[in-house]
Formats: sequence, structure tokens, C-alpha cells
Amino acid sequence: MNTAHEHTAVHTRSTDGVLVIEIRNPPVNAASAAVRQGLMAALQTLEADPQLQAAVLIGAGSTFVAGSDLREFGQPPQPPLLPAVIAAIEQCRKPVVAALHGAALGGGLELALGCDARIAQAGTLLGLPEVTLGIIPGAGGTQRLPRRTGLLQAIPLVCRGERFPAAQALKLRLVDAVVEKEADLCAQAVAHALSLQGRKQRIRDEAVPAEDAALIAAAEDAALRAGKHQPAVVAALSALHDSARLPFDEAQARERAAFETLRLSPQALALRHLFFAEREATRPPAQWAQSGQVTPHPLHTLAVIGAGTMGTGIAIAALGAGLNVVLLEHNAAALDAGRQRIASHYQGRVEAGKLSAAQAAAAQQRLTGTCDWPDIAQADVVIEAVFEDLAVKQEVFAHIDRHARPGAVLATNTSYLDVDAIARTTARPQDVLGLHFFSPAQVMKLLEVVQGADSATDVLATGLQLGRRLGKLPVLCRNAFGFIGNRIYNAYRRQCEFMLEDGAWPEDVDRALQDFGMAMGPFAVADLSGLDIAWRMRKAQAATRDPRERYVDILDRLCEQGRLGRKSGAGYYTYADGRQNPASDDTVRALIADASARRGITRQALPPETIQRRALLAMANEAALLLAQGVALRAGDIDVVLAHGYGFPRWEGGPVFWARQQDPATLRHELDALAHICGHGFVAGDLSILLQP
Repeated sequence: MNTAHEHTAVHTRSTDGVLVIEIRNPPVNAASAAVRQGLMAALQTLEADPQLQAAVLIGAGSTFVAGSDLREFGQPPQPPLLPAVIAAIEQCRKPVVAALHGAALGGGLELALGCDARIAQAGTLLGLPEVTLGIIPGAGGTQRLPRRTGLLQAIPLVCRGERFPAAQALKLRLVDAVVEKEADLCAQAVAHALSLQGRKQRIRDEAVPAEDAALIAAAEDAALRAGKHQPAVVAALSALHDSARLPFDEAQARERAAFETLRLSPQALALRHLFFAEREATRPPAQWAQSGQVTPHPLHTLAVIGAGTMGTGIAIAALGAGLNVVLLEHNAAALDAGRQRIASHYQGRVEAGKLSAAQAAAAQQRLTGTCDWPDIAQADVVIEAVFEDLAVKQEVFAHIDRHARPGAVLATNTSYLDVDAIARTTARPQDVLGLHFFSPAQVMKLLEVVQGADSATDVLATGLQLGRRLGKLPVLCRNAFGFIGNRIYNAYRRQCEFMLEDGAWPEDVDRALQDFGMAMGPFAVADLSGLDIAWRMRKAQAATRDPRERYVDILDRLCEQGRLGRKSGAGYYTYADGRQNPASDDTVRALIADASARRGITRQALPPETIQRRALLAMANEAALLLAQGVALRAGDIDVVLAHGYGFPRWEGGPVFWARQQDPATLRHELDALAHICGHGFVAGDLSILLQP
């Protein structure tokens, strides 16, 4: 006899003496208060009904439970809390089996680990990603996981927030069986629940396996280094350590206390801000919905013009997404070099065990190399990825216009050039947009989707869809010099150059900003990317530069001496065997001192905090200008771009989030002082635009 009962977010039905408890909280079945209340009610039904022998816990739709409801984390806790729900499962006299599909992440995996057994569909992703949000698992994840995996496996899984597939979970004894077909999942879970014959199998009753203490210590050290000693990583290691030395209830209480402390910490607030900003960034602008349904173009074949580092990176990303790729170069030698880069990439993936030889071969079979322009006519999207020179790109687009099929989306991969000036070389500017990939394109997640003056909405929607298809995080912005990222980075770099003239050495600036959390300092970054790239851009802008503006020519003079960065063995720093000398040498210091003297500046050492605040204020000011000018559509988009493309520390949230944490009056006072330092041409933004939620 089958019966069914409804709850707001949980539906139950009984079949063959098993209560099937289905979570219905779209889109990801987050373990919200309503879900937790429904689960408690279902468990009461299970206990009270003598005809029910066991239960199966399953998620409706495309996933099990992909985490807790993060919107609750900044609010007072709403009972029942997840630990109480899991405790009720463990205290229930009848076994509960979790049926996993889609994702079982964070609170979802903790919920599953509280059950008596777990059956997973092949391809299900599991993980405890809480540290990436500045917190730790707070419902027993650090206690139950190591009881099955051991601490050596648990440390990287928890401290890096790694996601892993069901096949790996089976090896780790986190799931009891894996089924191939979704249709079989519930039936297999019901059968497994009946096979338990009323026996409880609580992970909490197991012991953490004994392992080599030296290996555990090494794993902890590696986790701390990788996690930059962030509070969440430190707390996670402490909680994992407790699992092996304290009684379960005491260790879980300590875990929960650490979770409660961390969830309102500055790092957690910043990381949650980015979490929501990342999801908002991928959504189409509200005005698109007002204009009716916007349908992206179909995506089957991508043409990439240019087989250099960027072009082949884009091609690799597209092949990895299952697209057909036409790679075009102007001569056979350049094309062969590009093909070899792609082949080397796949060989490396196979040798690393990331792909099978068959998978690598299948991907490369979807690649067509050509030197003939008519071959791009089959492409749905054509991406130009040639040298960053306006005249060169305009010439390429004239060829694309002649040979791309009508209705194809035409994209320029440019870092800062005028998309409209490129579009005007075609007879169809409405089909043109910018797609600013970040290098290496097959690795970096950020993609700026640039709206030109004439870009059609369906073309932009196709750019966003392509970004998602490639596994990128696409951020829509309007056409302006440098778009979002390079525009802000340019203001940041310029301010750092001012600080060289004012009294800092390159290593002072780099060290202060790395201590703040930037992945690299600006002068080390410049050396890595090559000083001649910025030099070439500066020379192109020289004719339009206002001579009254403060301009630092230190980089120009370095390039004139052949110091182009790492590739030449010297730039702001010198390099031996690829290693950077930690301090600038006498040549660089003499150039900097001369620049200060020509400016009439008496050099004074700058404290690290001054360096950090001036750099951050310059970024925040440029962010305010971008928002006011409509280049950035949302304040959160700016933080997403800086965190994903420019090494801004995620735990600081981005320049907009940073500005929101400051005292507004202090910001205004400091901005006035910065304007005086920068001199003629500095445009002060209205920082209040950043402070609006």
C-alpha cells in the first residue's frame, strides 16, 4: 500500500514498507528552515508508523541537497538546526538511506553522512566546500568524514573544499553503492533500506582510523600553506584533529561553536558576498526580461582566428566543452605551431591522468586547422584572437565579415581596444561583441562579455551562454577602455607607480599588497607579463595624453634599457635561473630616484598600511566611476572580475566590498588627499554609489 503526504518543502510517500522522503526546494534543494522542519515531521511519521521499516531520503529535480541556505547565515538561527535533524536521523530506531544524485555538498553531504547508508548515482558530486566560504562544516562534517576516510584523506577534502565524484566517494567508503541510471536510484535505495532489516549503521559510532602522525602533520602543513593560514582552514584542522582525540559529542560541539564564530567573521561575510555576486553576474540584465524572451543562438561550431597562445587556449576550452573548432592561421607554420600546442596540452592531461587517451583523441578529432578563410563559414561563433593592435584587428574583421555566414556571432578577444571601432569595419555591427578571455584561456574562469553600441541582445545572450558552456564565469559590461578589469587594474597600477616616485621601492609596494592578500604585487606581475606590453600601449596613447597629467615614465626607461621583465632577465627586478631577486637593484633604484627628483619630490618611506590604502582607494574610486558611467552593470560584477581575473583576495570580497567596510567619512577624506597626490586629471568618483547594497 502506497500513501503520500505533503509538507511545504518535503513530500513523503510509502512504498513496500519504506517511507520515501523527498526534498522539494528548487533549484538546488538547499537545506533551508522549511526543509529542516519537513524532515523532522517526516522522521516523526517514520517512528510512529509500525508498518514502516525504514526510510529513503532523496532530492527532487536535478540534485540531492547542494548545500545549506546561505541567506540564513547572516540571520539569527531558525530551529530546527541541521545538527538537530541529523541527530534525529541517528536516534531514529529505523534506518534511513540517502539516495544521492546531482550534488551532495556542504550541509547536503553532512545530512547524507548522518544517514545509515548512501546510494549514489554515477556522476554525483560530493564535497564539503565550506572553507571556500570562510566557515567550516557545522553539522558534523569534520567528525563523520574522517571516521570513514581517515585524516590523511579528510584534511585536503575539508581544508580545500574539494568536490569529488561518486566513484571516488565509493573508494573512500562514503557511499555504499553507485548506480548508473537515475531511474534505478530510488528503487535501489529502497531495496538497500529493506536489506538492513532494521539495523542502524551510524558513522558516529565508528573510530577514526589510526594513521602515521608524521604524514598527518605534513598534510596539515600543506593545507595551511595552500589556505594561506586563513581562519577557516585553521579551525577546520582543529576540528578534524578533535575527531581523533575527543568523544564525538564533545568534538561536534566544538565544531559547531567554531562554525558559529566564523559565520559572522569578516572573511565569511566577504566570501558570501562574492558567492551571491558570482551568481548574479551570470544572470541577464533585468531590462532584457522587459523586452521579451531573448533566445541565444545555437552553439555547435566555433571558429578561432589566430593560433597563438590565446587562440589555442580558447580552442582547448571549446574542445573541452564538446564544441567543434575551426582554427585559422595565416600560414602553415603558425598553424602547425598552434596544433602542437593543443596536442601538447592533451598529452599532458593524459599523462596526469585527467583524461583517457581515447577522450583526448576524440577532442582533437573535433579540431579542424586551416589557412583558408572560407572554412569559417560553418561557424556559429567566430572569435578573433590576434595581436592586440587596432589596425590588425580591423583588418582581420574585414576578412571575417566577408566569409562568416549571415547570423554568425562575431567576437573580438581584446583586453582594452574599442569594440565599436572594430565592429565598424563590418557591415553587421549588430553581430559583433567583445569576449575578453584571460590567459591561460583554458584555465582562467573569468570572461568579460563586452556590449558594443550596436550589439544585439541575442548576440550578447549567446556570448553569455558560450561563456557558461566553456565553464567560464561570464560578466557582461559595456564598451569602454579596459572594460571593467583592466580599467581598474590600470588605476591601481598607476597609483602604485606614483608611490614609487613618492618614496617606495618596488619590493615595498609588492610586499605590502601581497601581505594584504593580492596573489602578486603589481611590479612582479608587470615583469611576469612583460613590460613591453604596457610600453606599447603607452606609446599608442602618447599623442592623446594630457601633458599636465602626472605620468610616471619609469617603465618606459626600463624598456629603453632592454629590461622587459622575466623574459629578458631583468625588469623591475633581476632574475637568475628564473628566480626573482627579492629586492630591486641599483639600476632600478637610480631610475626611480631620478624620476622623483625630476618631479621635485623629496622621497619618504611609505608604511605598508599607507601603500595598501592608497592602492585600494584608487581601485574603489575607479569602481565608482565605472558604475556611474554604466560600464559595469552591477557593483558586485566589479568584485567578481577583480577576484577571478586579477588576484584580489577572495576573503576581502573585492574593492567594492572593501569600500563598504570602511567609514564613509574617512573614505571621503582619504579620497580628497589622494586627488591632491595624483594632481591634474584625477577624477574623483562618488563613492556613495558603492555603498548602496
